[in-house]
Amino acid sequence: MPEVTFIPPGFPAWTDLGTPDVEASERFYRGLFGWCVYELTIPGRTDYLMFTLGDIGGPEVAGMQELADDTQPPSWTCFIRSDDIEATIAVVEAEGGQVLVDPSDVAHLGRFAVCMDSQGAEFALWLPFDRAVGAGVVDEPAARCWVELACEDVEEARRFYGKVFGWDAVERQYIAGAAPYTNWRVGDWSLGGMVQLDDRFPPGFGAHWVPYFWVTDCPAATAKAADLGARVLLGPTEVGPGRFSILIDPTGARLGLFTPAPGRRPSIPPDGPEREDGRGA
Repeated sequence: MPEVTFIPPGFPAWTDLGTPDVEASERFYRGLFGWCVYELTIPGRTDYLMFTLGDIGGPEVAGMQELADDTQPPSWTCFIRSDDIEATIAVVEAEGGQVLVDPSDVAHLGRFAVCMDSQGAEFALWLPFDRAVGAGVVDEPAARCWVELACEDVEEARRFYGKVFGWDAVERQYIAGAAPYTNWRVGDWSLGGMVQLDDRFPPGFGAHWVPYFWVTDCPAATAKAADLGARVLLGPTEVGPGRFSILIDPTGARLGLFTPAPGRRPSIPPDGPEREDGRGA
């Protein structure tokens, strides 16, 4: 897929890793995906690391920053594009969510806020300035290709995110005998999914969002991640859209790996959500 120049409102725009050990995280993700890293200095803020695809001058795929203190859990944060962050926050709060980090500008890049949904899952909002749309590339090897919410109350999540982002929820039965999987959709375009927390997750897991990154061989990439220090929560599993696994990286952050089936539709429409060509997820 060509580099991203437009991300519609309501679609995933960026992913950001909060880690207690920047060097350990850099080793892991460089080793797993071949990412390069450069440091972005933002006046008034701690330095921010950008992961790029291909080489140091390649498109940005994700970001990373050190956690402020050891009370914060390592995690990936999924940013959703908003045209009006203050207005979106008003809906978040009206529907039972909270604001964790008030809206703030990031230099010339954009405006963001961090929120918590009505079940405790954290997510962020992103309003880009000028050409800083978010991820420079998605839906290709070593880039983000999906985001997923795990929570206990699926119906409550459908209500909350439907109100906040206007998402529709469509059930899919990808694994026989398992609870239905929810595809989040804007119009006819699937942008992410939702799974119910069940016995596949270790005890104590709360509601959370995770990004999935495209790999060309899910079993091989999962094995490589384990060799690099990751813990495998769910080994390579076959579903209709492809093959996936779920990991905890060496510092404790959760993520997914995904090898799409041939012909899978991208998670971000090339020309906006109204475009309907291609196969559905």
